[in-house]
Order: sequence, then structure tokens, then C-alpha cells
Amino acid sequence: MRDKEHTATVTGGRLGAVAIGLLGLAFVLAWLVLTPGAGAAEQRAAATRYTVGVATTPLGKIVVDSRGRSLYLFEADHKGKSACYGACAKAWPPVLVVGKPKAGPGARAALLGVLHRKDGKQQAMYRGHPLYRFFKDTKSGQVKGQGLDFFGGEWYVLTPAGLKLEHEASTDDNSGTTTGGGTTTGGGTTTGGSYGGGYG
Repeated sequence: MRDKEHTATVTGGRLGAVAIGLLGLAFVLAWLVLTPGAGAAEQRAAATRYTVGVATTPLGKIVVDSRGRSLYLFEADHKGKSACYGACAKAWPPVLVVGKPKAGPGARAALLGVLHRKDGKQQAMYRGHPLYRFFKDTKSGQVKGQGLDFFGGEWYVLTPAGLKLEHEASTDDNSGTTTGGGTTTGGGTTTGGSYGGGYG
């Protein structure tokens, strides 16, 4: 009788352990399944908060992202379509978003838009110009991509009005300060000044 009771106790204990193990496994599997989705949701939420603003750089006031990094237009782009893919997109990463970007200080909300790239991703636009960063602009206020001619077209920063800004910074590395002005393609002048970081 005691042997039967002992066997039943051992069997019950094993079944309980198996049940707990299965529950643990189910929990781990559920975590693995749900975590990527949660991460993607967080990425989407972060992308929808993408903000375009204006800051003072060695070229004067230009369009930048929320970290003060200069944004560029590509002259090879036409009719709101991006011509920058592959190696080009590695040197000048397109500003990818989910939904329309927000207008930060100095930027005009009415000029912001979104285009659909060939790879299905969305890219921010300003006054019809697809926006890009330059991989050598590692600090806020740098404009090292200004006026470069690569991948079939020239690259320029934009004024707060969304016009191409053609003049160059007065320093060798395009990261210092300038006190002079320069003309834009839309007319008018810009006033240079020291970069203060972030929006200005």
C-alpha cells in the first residue's frame, strides 16, 4: 500500500514539474513572439515623432533634424522622387519616417511632406525636396556635404523657406563659423553666425 502511495506521490510530483516546465516554456515562447512586435511598435512610435527644425550653422539658418544635424537636398531628385539608393543612400542616408514629420522651431509645417521610396519606406520631404543627411556630418552644425557633386548630382542644405542654399562655409572643414552672408537660389541673403547647437 505504501509503495502505491509512494509511486502516486512521485508520479504526481513529476507531472507537476512537467506542467510547470511547460508553463515556463510557453511563457518564454510568448515573450519571444511578442518582443519583436513591441520593438517594432516602439520604432514606429519613435519614427512618428521625427521633427524637422531650423538651426544656425556656418552657412546661416538651415533645415536640420532634432539633433541639429544638417539636412540636404539632392539635385538629381525630380518631381518628389528620390534618385538616391544603394551606395548613395549609405553616404547620404535618406530621412526615413512613419507618417508626416513635425515642424520644430523655425520650420514651416506646410512645407513638410512624405514620399514613398522604391523599397516601400517613407522619406521626409521639405518643400518637395526629399531630405538626406551626410555621413561625415557627425556633429550638430557640420555641413561637410554642402556643394559636393556625387552620384549624379550636387548636394545642398536648405533655407527655412525650403530653397537651395548654394554658398559655402568660410572654413576648410565646413564646421567653424562665418560672419559673411550668401545668396540663395530663391534670392535674398542669409546671415552667418556661430552655431549654438540644436534648434535656433
